[in-house]
Amino acid sequence: MEKQDLKGWLYLLPAILFLGFFMVYPLIDVLIYSFEEGYNSASQTYYGVGTYNYSYVLRDPYFLQALKNTFILVAVTVPLSTGFALLISVALSSIKALRNLFQTIYFLPYVTNTLAVGLVFMILFKKTPYTDGLANLIISWFGGESIDFIDGPYWAKMLVLCLYTIWVVMPFKILILTSALASVSEVYYNAAKVDGTSRVRTFARITLPMISPTLFYLIVTGFIGAFKAYSDAVALFGTDLNASEMNTIVGYVYDMLYGTGGGYPSYASAAAIILFAIVLTITCINLIVSKKHVHYS
Repeated sequence: MEKQDLKGWLYLLPAILFLGFFMVYPLIDVLIYSFEEGYNSASQTYYGVGTYNYSYVLRDPYFLQALKNTFILVAVTVPLSTGFALLISVALSSIKALRNLFQTIYFLPYVTNTLAVGLVFMILFKKTPYTDGLANLIISWFGGESIDFIDGPYWAKMLVLCLYTIWVVMPFKILILTSALASVSEVYYNAAKVDGTSRVRTFARITLPMISPTLFYLIVTGFIGAFKAYSDAVALFGTDLNASEMNTIVGYVYDMLYGTGGGYPSYASAAAIILFAIVLTITCINLIVSKKHVHYS
């Protein structure tokens, strides 16, 4: 038995070393940097240890703006993208003849370059001297005034960012949910038909509980992915996200390291730890909620 245990640990050793070197060590390192005040990366020196970096970040208007943007993005895109993906997956499951074709079509945006998709969205929404964009053309059909969705009001820019994020993440969710729906045994549906159960009740009492582990997985990973959003905003609004008021927490960390406000690794580390704490807290809340609402067969 002891030899088997030793053999198991030997098999796990490469993965443990890899995770320790590339995940655990950097996290501890960042945590240490976040408490070192006035850290200079060139000379590897600092003048004190304390919580000043955290207090500075939490008072920084750029960080507060990034925090606001990130929370709006999370609150809007995660439930909407999951809900739309579920509706489309249910529709695809009822079209068995062309399901594989439609799955491929819906999955294409996921494998398309992020910046390329951002360029398409800019063409659709951005006002130029030559055109107001397709979105404004549709608005004009209903008698509305044209809006600059890229360089205009804050709500318009946030709307485009949310639409873009939903468009990018939904294909993966459709693929996963379609597979989950296909794995539900027909025995349950046949029993429901025999009892004369309506489609809505069948969906609520059979389909949702059976695919609840998959939905939980998509919601948790959706929260984590939305909190890490950065490239989506860059694709739409350029690299100077502070000027457009569309920065995210990850963008703020990057700016503190390399961007226009660069050279402040201690502030970047503090912001990264705050982001880690937020994501960890929400993930734990989801795990607690899942104990009551997720059914593992």
